[in-house]
Amino acid sequence: MADHALVTLDEVRAAAGRIGGVAVRTPLLACLWSDPDRPLWLKPESLQATGAFKIRGALNAVATLTEDERRRGIVAHSSGNHAQAVAYAAKLAGIRATIVMPDVTPLVKQEATRSHGAEIVLVDPEERDTYSAKLVAEHGYVLIPPYDDPRIIAGQGTVGLEIAADAPDVDVVLVPVSGGGLSSGVAVAITALAPRASVVLVEPELAADAAESLRTGELTSWTTAQTYRTMADGLRTPSLGQLPWEHLRRYADRVVTVTEEEIVEAVRVLAAKARLVAEPSGAVATAGYLFHAAELPAGRKHVAVVSGGNIDPAQYAGLLAGRA
Repeated sequence: MADHALVTLDEVRAAAGRIGGVAVRTPLLACLWSDPDRPLWLKPESLQATGAFKIRGALNAVATLTEDERRRGIVAHSSGNHAQAVAYAAKLAGIRATIVMPDVTPLVKQEATRSHGAEIVLVDPEERDTYSAKLVAEHGYVLIPPYDDPRIIAGQGTVGLEIAADAPDVDVVLVPVSGGGLSSGVAVAITALAPRASVVLVEPELAADAAESLRTGELTSWTTAQTYRTMADGLRTPSLGQLPWEHLRRYADRVVTVTEEEIVEAVRVLAAKARLVAEPSGAVATAGYLFHAAELPAGRKHVAVVSGGNIDPAQYAGLLAGRA
């Protein structure tokens, strides 16, 4: 999909029309506990039916399949949230789905994916992004990529569409970044509809390939060994996708990286003060707000995307109890 032009606002709006009524239009939640000089609102994508924003892109991609593609069935690769979203979208459409997942994927995400009727293929983390191509060649499945696809970017961009509608005076939008589907889609919508706002990407410092890419001006990959050091399992993609990279180098204002300790504290703050269950990946944008104010653009009204809440209950209890 690297030769596709940048996704447009019209494509994001078209995606909103396709996914409306299935994807939840999540609210903006005011945080009365935030800094009064830079008040924070949360966009809780953890409230989606599959527990994360990924349902938006998956629904949009599946809705655009031809009849021939639907008959062939679909395949996706994912550490969990895209997997669940594609499996759910396929179930609603009556399409066969096969999902390639790393064998270290938390059981809660594996079980949720199976619950939607998908077949799961577990592979070594090094093979996650390549094994699906093998299945496409062998079985003729249609690939639904996790981020490097205009249909996915447009679907995820509906998050930004809603932020701009609910907070047209927003100054700073903080969004997690890994492969870049969510962040690039949000950037498209915010740049068009709230042009005074800055889009800030947030990622773990242990998986900071996007920060390196935007700092050097060249798309950079990190190894699986590097990215798998972070507890934020949804943000372990080794590099931005080519199409997201083209969006973010144009639209993103800056990148902030957060430590593992900051991620844990953000999970706790979201639980205690916002009453939201957030997985580590879903808490990084909040961590950026809480701990990196000096690195953020000037501005008053902040929105942080809580991208997901799919976390193993035992791990979550440990984080809340201080056993990171």
